[in-house]
Amino acid sequence: MSESFSLAPPGVSIAEVHAGNRERLVAALRNHLSAAGRPLRGGIVLLQGGEEQTRYCTDHVPLFRQESYFAYLFGVREPGFYGAVDIASGQSILFAPRLSPGNVIWMGEKDLPYFKDMYKVDLVFYVDELAQVLRRQFSEHGHGEPLLFLLYGRNTDSGNYSRPASFDGIDKFDTDLSTLHPILTECRVIKSDMELALIQHANDVSSEAHIKVMRRIKPGMKEQKLANIFCCHASMYEGCRHCAYTCICATGQNTSILHYGQNDGTVNDGDMALMDMGAEYNFYGSDITCSYPTNGKFTRSQAVVYNAVLKAHNDVISHMRPGVNWIDMHKLAERRILESLKEEDIIHGDIGDMMERRLGAVFMPHGLGHLLGIDAHDPGGYPEGLERPDEPGLRSLRTTRELKQGMVITVEPGCYFIDALLRRARDDPICSEFFNWEKIEMYRSFGGVRIESNVYVTAQGCKNLTNCPREICEIEAVMAGAPWHSRDSCSSATTIENGLPKA
Repeated sequence: MSESFSLAPPGVSIAEVHAGNRERLVAALRNHLSAAGRPLRGGIVLLQGGEEQTRYCTDHVPLFRQESYFAYLFGVREPGFYGAVDIASGQSILFAPRLSPGNVIWMGEKDLPYFKDMYKVDLVFYVDELAQVLRRQFSEHGHGEPLLFLLYGRNTDSGNYSRPASFDGIDKFDTDLSTLHPILTECRVIKSDMELALIQHANDVSSEAHIKVMRRIKPGMKEQKLANIFCCHASMYEGCRHCAYTCICATGQNTSILHYGQNDGTVNDGDMALMDMGAEYNFYGSDITCSYPTNGKFTRSQAVVYNAVLKAHNDVISHMRPGVNWIDMHKLAERRILESLKEEDIIHGDIGDMMERRLGAVFMPHGLGHLLGIDAHDPGGYPEGLERPDEPGLRSLRTTRELKQGMVITVEPGCYFIDALLRRARDDPICSEFFNWEKIEMYRSFGGVRIESNVYVTAQGCKNLTNCPREICEIEAVMAGAPWHSRDSCSSATTIENGLPKA
């Protein structure tokens, strides 16, 4: 791939993406109800979209972003909507907020046919007609007693619960709060080809934006300027108005703060930079991390840590395929990092003993990765019956599932020198014996390295959707101004021996 990525929007109909999502939900619900011996004609899915919120007590309204489950099914960009799907017929209905004559002046006038055409649904009404329309829907289609399937369930990443739809007159309907959430969440776990095209586009935009930052970083800059460069580049492309999460632009010791987001530090010459940023395209996100020296040249110690993480990153991706357990991939990443650190005498002893003592969690306290889609941390990591481990490092895993074809998951191993964890290890009489504390002291102010790619699980293996420089020779060349080509074009430079700069 040449430096110009030809980032045209993918050739898919946005409305068809969400129509396809609705079709998958209807099929999954029908199968579930049939298996449970419940009548297939007995209900309507009802979701409530997001509402605009002002900033505290002011009248300032931050940029609106739709609630994710509602976005998944309907793709609606505006606040204040409801959406319904008839399980028996598959018919889709949107309910739009009715604007007062005064609000039309400020918000603009969009009639119901506009929303019907924009979002390719079967019917559109106003929100204040919701109860009447739903009751008529049940009556006209012979559904019997009205039953609404509402969204209510726990997000295992945040611990928060989704909000079930509520409206005037809902007390006149029977409601089901337990069926919809696990089924709709599982639908989101497996991506369609059209969803994958949107995630790929977000990755293409973000990969190039990372390269822009990589080329422009200079000592003396503020970290926030680096975030601005990324966001400016990403927002130049259609649909990438949002980032998928708060940009992490960490340099120096800030790179050891896992969710650093202040971005208020100053770039110092020779420090490591850790850039964790991803654009969002039509709700679908990317989540990419690049690590490199701020001056464009790796020192030996930087290369040691970087290559330890890169080996873990590459080995995990080479092992990914359907049926592989994610805990095993996390442990593989830990093992590769420990092996690399042992080769440099930063730690010593038996790797198996280190793994048993969970020494890898000292250097990589976070999980290896997470599901990715409409949310950066997409739901479905812990379906019912799957328990979260309680061991160091493993308890931070956002999923312990076996990989399935169609999943998109991040691979983001890291190696950090975090004082709080190192102090705890030194105070442990058994763990302490594995460390060369003299060498550890040399890395105290190092910070950390993380490498993160977005990976799609295929029938036979996987596909890396991210295209950023990863090898040291690639990074140094790109930061020096060379065009970015595919990774297989990298050849050993005279200043590189076995991936490490000469001493």
